[in-house]
Amino acid sequence: MTSTPFKDAPASWDDEPLTARLVLADGTVISGQGLGATGSAIGEVCFNTAMTGYQEILTDPSYAGQIITFTFPHIGNVGVNDEDGETSNLAATSAVRGCVLRAPISDPSNYRATAHLDQWLKARNIIAIGGIDTRALTALIRKQGMPNAVIAHEPSGKFDIEKMAADAAAWPGLDGMDLVPDVTTGQSYTWDEMRWRWNVGYERQENPEFHVVAIDYGLKRNILRCLASAGCRVTVLPATATATDVLERQPDGIFLSNGPGDPAATGTYAVPEIKKLIDTGLPMFGICLGHQMLSLALGAKTRKMHQGHHGANHPVKDHATGKVEITSMNHGFTVDRESLPDGVKETHRSLFDGSNCGITLEGKPVFSVQYHPEASPGPQDSHYLFTRFMELIREHKRSMPAGSVAR
Repeated sequence: MTSTPFKDAPASWDDEPLTARLVLADGTVISGQGLGATGSAIGEVCFNTAMTGYQEILTDPSYAGQIITFTFPHIGNVGVNDEDGETSNLAATSAVRGCVLRAPISDPSNYRATAHLDQWLKARNIIAIGGIDTRALTALIRKQGMPNAVIAHEPSGKFDIEKMAADAAAWPGLDGMDLVPDVTTGQSYTWDEMRWRWNVGYERQENPEFHVVAIDYGLKRNILRCLASAGCRVTVLPATATATDVLERQPDGIFLSNGPGDPAATGTYAVPEIKKLIDTGLPMFGICLGHQMLSLALGAKTRKMHQGHHGANHPVKDHATGKVEITSMNHGFTVDRESLPDGVKETHRSLFDGSNCGITLEGKPVFSVQYHPEASPGPQDSHYLFTRFMELIREHKRSMPAGSVAR
């Protein structure tokens, strides 16, 4: 096995036994203190630079198949609650495979907390390892890319390291993997809950102006809340929904959600239906995986990234306004901006690495972005995109003959 460059668990762990291991595919063994559920899981190790919103991150379906390394050391300090989970499928389990922490989880100190993070991790079968030199692990990922690994928590401290390394090396990884079936809804439903407001909580949309159909590839709840707050009644359909399924609901607009895995793999069944929906001329808005699959439907290509974009501090420039917005991101694949065909215009670009972050289809009310404008977690700089979507719907409805329905 590779000798580990990682330091021992910090003294704040009070010399507790090292009951967890993170074993990378190259044989690197990282030892720490086990937290959350016991057992083992395999996944791709990424890092997230957000300083807040760990509950939203751990419940984001886009993290299916991944083990999250938090670069911010104090995770768990505000506890968890029943309102901030982002998975729209409210099952007890989580899509994320595990998480890596630096400091011990402190007792929660927040008026909204209803539980301790460690208890919450156990209840959702999420394995965690603490006391890790997360800076060293992040530096490794930045240099070598996101490694496959096995994370394990065993109170006895006994592990079959050789088998863990072999399993990590044999795992095929996310390239070519369709993970959407693991996170999409099993049936259609409607949504009317709006964004959270201070001292008010969540209100209900009572007078929607529009009806939007959202296709769930791993949909986050705050996206639905943003749509409702923008004036929409939302109908959510499974990822396998056909264009006919969508159009039967007579929507004013169509939304393509975020989600996990390789867009080309999910696109084998989703892209043909997206192409049919584009042909209707209905306004369409995509986020993250929805952006990638819309791009594929328009003739572009996607590719796996070296280290991905995961955090709430990513600067993106909007070419239409010249504005630079700080955004929340979570993706390991990207649209190859050089592959964008004629008629597809780049609208946003990352100021970190120049990668594509948004497109629009010239001549049609169709657009998408790579990042997460719902800001859960993250800044609210990009909420305007939901307003932009409503404006496109409003303009499209004005242009349609009275009583007509797009098909």
